[in-house]
Amino acid sequence: MPLLLDTTVLIDALRDRPAAERVRSLHDSAQAPWICAVNVEEVLRGTREEEEPIVVRFLGGMRLAPLGRSEGRRAGRWRREYAHKGVTLSQADCLIAAAAVGVGARLATGNPKHFPMEELDIEHWPVGE
Repeated sequence: MPLLLDTTVLIDALRDRPAAERVRSLHDSAQAPWICAVNVEEVLRGTREEEEPIVVRFLGGMRLAPLGRSEGRRAGRWRREYAHKGVTLSQADCLIAAAAVGVGARLATGNPKHFPMEELDIEHWPVGE
């Protein structure tokens, strides 16, 4: 099953922490992981100007999952449904999750609690160690 990388995993890999080796192994096995526009924005927002070329090259080696109308609807439904249960989900996390579901991918994340959606297949990658 394909894999979409959450921003927590991308940042961990860029800092050469535990996720780095796992991301490299995906590339070595010719299974380029997925990312989406939200991941790109979140990673670049925290990047220093002089690091940007390296980050752009790193992200450019991954497949870009579309964020279109159907992903927006799915993300909006999740936020509404969970809000009715008293759970606040972030717009960014819902869009990332919707992108993963849209391409039929598992979501690799360091924050599985941020993604309680039943139709989403989660792979917990501990980060920051």
